[in-house]
Amino acid sequence: MRQRIVDLTAQLNQANYQYYVLDDPKMPDFEYDMLLRELEKLEAEYPQYALPDSPTKRVGGEAVSKFQKITHPVPLMSLQDVFSLEELDYFLEKIFAENPGTAFTVEPKIDGLSVSLEYQDGNFVYGATRGDGVVGEDVTENLKTIYSVPMTIPNAPKRLIVRGEVFMPKKNFEKLNAAQEAEGKPLFANPRNAAAGSLRQLDPKIAAKRGLDILVFNVQLAEGITFNTHADSLEYLKKLQFKVIPWSVHTSADSINQQVMAINENREELTCDIDGAVIKANDLSLRERLGTTAKFPRWAVAYKYPPEIKPTVVEDIVVQVGRTGVLTPKAVVRPVRLAGTTVTNATLHNQDFISERDIRIGDTVQIRKAGEIIPEILEVDFSKRPDGTVPYTLPSICPICGAPTKRDDDGAFLRCTGASCPAQLSRNIAHFVSRDAMDIEGFGSAIVDALIERNLLQSAADIYYLSIDDLKLLWQKGDTAAKKLLQSIENSKKQDLSQLIYALGIRQVGAKTGKTLASHFGTLDALMAATVEELTEVEDIGAVTAESIYQWFKQSQSIEMIEKLRNAGLNFETTRVVTDNRFAGMTFVLTGALSKFTRDEATEKIELFGGKAAGSVSKKTSYVVVGENAGSKERKARELGIPILSEDDFLNMIQ
Repeated sequence: MRQRIVDLTAQLNQANYQYYVLDDPKMPDFEYDMLLRELEKLEAEYPQYALPDSPTKRVGGEAVSKFQKITHPVPLMSLQDVFSLEELDYFLEKIFAENPGTAFTVEPKIDGLSVSLEYQDGNFVYGATRGDGVVGEDVTENLKTIYSVPMTIPNAPKRLIVRGEVFMPKKNFEKLNAAQEAEGKPLFANPRNAAAGSLRQLDPKIAAKRGLDILVFNVQLAEGITFNTHADSLEYLKKLQFKVIPWSVHTSADSINQQVMAINENREELTCDIDGAVIKANDLSLRERLGTTAKFPRWAVAYKYPPEIKPTVVEDIVVQVGRTGVLTPKAVVRPVRLAGTTVTNATLHNQDFISERDIRIGDTVQIRKAGEIIPEILEVDFSKRPDGTVPYTLPSICPICGAPTKRDDDGAFLRCTGASCPAQLSRNIAHFVSRDAMDIEGFGSAIVDALIERNLLQSAADIYYLSIDDLKLLWQKGDTAAKKLLQSIENSKKQDLSQLIYALGIRQVGAKTGKTLASHFGTLDALMAATVEELTEVEDIGAVTAESIYQWFKQSQSIEMIEKLRNAGLNFETTRVVTDNRFAGMTFVLTGALSKFTRDEATEKIELFGGKAAGSVSKKTSYVVVGENAGSKERKARELGIPILSEDDFLNMIQ
């Protein structure tokens, strides 16, 4: 088995090199997945044979509490910026004057996060961020998740340190923001912010999902090896199978200027975002003679491309509804060429953004690409505003389903409140069937989307009207799987009222609030009939939440869905009746690894006896139940003098 593990590791690493470094995949995805699965299985059975460069280690190691500091053996210097061809020519002329015929390399300046990678005896041992150039942060585990970072290097020097730029490819950035939007999370402004945030995740498993990449652009140290030119060192890195920055060599100012402009003109063809070009003296002995200032090397500069800003006309404003119900306005603009592409629309963010700039249909505006990716409007040219324009206001009803829209109480976003809005349907149903809601086992997001695509789901209530014929089409041999899913759907009808309330997806109503409402009102009909005043009388229900609940139950879409659920036979009454109030008025905090029951089981016991389970320790906490490896919560409890219970102590209290 050892040889098979060695062979599989080599095969998969070669496939990764072809895919991620050469951009020339040879192995079909299915074959790769099957071989990787086989390797994972063998490594689980024979862990002593797993190799340090196994591709299974790319998924991310253990999370850390903080990043350790690392001092760079060779400082990672920054470059002096120049912002015009005149400034660039001045830099070149000074060097040409004393060193005629000097060759320079020209490289794109990747807009990412600079890191160093160290190898010892050909094995990757650590990686660190640039930091201040002298001291950086240890992000080794996160760098291991980047497939273009080699874990081992054959025939490498005893010690090798290279410098590169970690970035997020444009396509991965778009996927990440689409996922953020679907989950109702803030969007990343640009790929650089996304890359920096991903590389500095304390949990490497999160970094592994972000699809980061790297381009190596310098040899910091290569023990026992010397190079004459920078280009020679880059060729050497390519032979070691690093993914190396593209470069070209030039011996005149005109040629350098042309290449700098060519990189800018062709930047859209690059997979990554750039913000300039780097010009370096190629001869390494010349670099030694030129030396450095207190801040920068004298042999290199970074030419920074100015943001391209052009005028255009707002021809229309359209509104899109995202999967979380947020209404996002977009300006349709007269086509304009910007940073290498033709722009036809620009983001308007929200009503505050529109109102602050007083953007109207018909206005002439200045537009640019934020972070060189997302077109945005900078300002309005009021001198060119046509007569008859009117201020723009986002609609008070959803343009997709006609339900009322409501501004978030804690932000600037306007949101559709419709229970069955088609734009939100996939996310709403995925929430409805989730574990803490109706807990319909096997009803994954792929099935949700497939049923919506077949027009079989217009609201979550339609789940209970699906037939065996509707479901078996989703699988090649679908009878068994369809019957199993139908049984899961049937079983969910008996779920407690608290889970149904949470499943409805009412804003401000989480799983805990669902339990509170179910316990207080007892039936869904009683909750539906409650006034705002009656809702605010419920413990932990504030005015904002009360208003949200009241308005949700008054909508026609909500009423229609509730009636379909009623007719389908769902349980509308709570089964979680408190018959023993021994924990009434008490608040428990659970911490550490519990062995005698799960966290959810312990919480349920506490609530059934009239108590509350909280997530943090405060002076109001009655008891802290500690399992193995309890941490800061136990320490805080001791500081505050709060009674601490072992699992056995807790069991004695509930038996």
